[in-house]
Amino acid sequence: MKASDYVAAYLHAQGVRQVFEVVGGMITHLLDSLGRQGNIQIVSVHHEQAAAFAADAVGRVTGRPAVAMATSGPGATNLLTGVASCYFDSSPAVFITGQVNRHEQKGDRPIRQLGFQETDIVPMAAPITKGAWRVQSAEDVPVLLEKAFTLAVSGRPGPVLLDIPMDVQRLEVNADPHAWPLGAHADEMGPDSSVLEDLLVDVSRAERPLVLAGGGIRSARVADLFRLLVERIRVPVVHSLMAVDGLPYEHPLRVGMIGSYGNRWANLALGRSDLLLVIGSRLDVRQTGSDTGAFKGDRIVYHVDCEDGEVNNRVTGCCAILSHLRPFLNEALRISARTMFREPTQWTMEIKNLRDKWPDTRELQQTPGINPNELMHQLSRASSAAVAYVADVGQHQMWAAQSLEVEAGQRFLTSGGMGAMGFGLPAAVGTAVARPGCPVVLVAGDGGFQLNIQELQTVVRNSLPVKMVVLNNRCHGMVRQFQQTYFHERYQSTYWGYSTPDFCRVAQAYGINGCSISKSGEVEHALERMWEDPSTPFLLEVAIDTFANAYPKIAFGHPMTEMEPFASPIAMEGT
Repeated sequence: MKASDYVAAYLHAQGVRQVFEVVGGMITHLLDSLGRQGNIQIVSVHHEQAAAFAADAVGRVTGRPAVAMATSGPGATNLLTGVASCYFDSSPAVFITGQVNRHEQKGDRPIRQLGFQETDIVPMAAPITKGAWRVQSAEDVPVLLEKAFTLAVSGRPGPVLLDIPMDVQRLEVNADPHAWPLGAHADEMGPDSSVLEDLLVDVSRAERPLVLAGGGIRSARVADLFRLLVERIRVPVVHSLMAVDGLPYEHPLRVGMIGSYGNRWANLALGRSDLLLVIGSRLDVRQTGSDTGAFKGDRIVYHVDCEDGEVNNRVTGCCAILSHLRPFLNEALRISARTMFREPTQWTMEIKNLRDKWPDTRELQQTPGINPNELMHQLSRASSAAVAYVADVGQHQMWAAQSLEVEAGQRFLTSGGMGAMGFGLPAAVGTAVARPGCPVVLVAGDGGFQLNIQELQTVVRNSLPVKMVVLNNRCHGMVRQFQQTYFHERYQSTYWGYSTPDFCRVAQAYGINGCSISKSGEVEHALERMWEDPSTPFLLEVAIDTFANAYPKIAFGHPMTEMEPFASPIAMEGT
């Protein structure tokens, strides 16, 4: 079997149903094999970064490694931002790059390049992948493909990259592409049961316990088990940006998002807690603020993670539970069945009172025009048909995370660790392709939307039901807010020297219907228009005041309970 035919057959045998790519000379054999076999959808996008972001979303939604391909040179390097996004946010993916023929590679010669577009992508990708390899022979093809798919889903999921020279793609492979078992991966590490005994005793005795849910709950595919455990132990749940969909919005134990732009009542609740169980979160600065001593405080903190280096890293003094989440949750459920856990009624009422005192919709009450937090609630109530919300990166991302009412069965996807503007539209494409016929809601800002706006053509060509809500404040709002705080309102390159198009007219040029609104009274009717036909794409442009800030925000240098605009930063934040 020709090597490129083997690759196509192997991908299908592993459950791959879409490949995202931008065509180039060094992947023509691979694309020809995929096209001739005809059982994998080839989704041609308009920038390799978009292919990588789309694959990122498919990996998150399905739990299986998604695939993106690119040619050598600029094609391969254009993938790297999306590869890093997969790595930091634990999305399983296999990236396949074409490479120049082996005889055209510079090898040890003291030159920069021999073959046209020759670029050694493997060492570039190595720090942001779980593994990156150059395929050197026909015999390598089946071995490295199996290794790639196994590694992508083993342990903490992530991306793998294979670089295949064009002449290797033409060689004969003597192997059966169906020989490798689907979904084979290494055994998962379980917890120390005695530590779990201590944990559950401490939980039962705590007066104000909290669980902090992180993105690991979704990347480990254990959301149902997580819900069973917190319902068993009756502990309220706060969540990070990456776990907005960890519990349904209306779940009685769900409190809200914590962190730099967390719901004020959730940060205050965490500050008052006497026990914190951290599940699937690495406690980065965007969750804890810079004052890690105040975050830890005198409370008991149990930290569950599958990577030893993530525990007692920034926040020290935690009780480490080194385990993958599935065996941890199963064992915790087994042990907790022996104990009756009381309802923390007084604590629950205290949290409710905090939420009533500091509702999200009042944070920007004095901002003229459409209130972004209120908009998110209205969007949620209109979008029960959506299978997922995808948020780009910026102020709109924080408003969405603070206020979207994500229902059971819906997902929330965003770029967390990489924080990559331009993620939203390609990720919405990937989500819609992975869930055929199911509408996807994209929440984007004007800045991020312009980074990959060319993928509107991918939406149209593939008839994808992506409902795009573009919050247009005519600036790069998050950095403008930073400049307002630290640069005496010198808005270089955020407001000064920046502009936006008429997004509805741009959408119409691609054949997508849309409308623009600027007043709060127009929101309901516009959302009705957006959902008139759930099967078609639509773009809703929402004018937001240029100087609307994402509040609340931890005042840098202060504990997470002290938030802007009522507290001021002590020093300039570095992240």
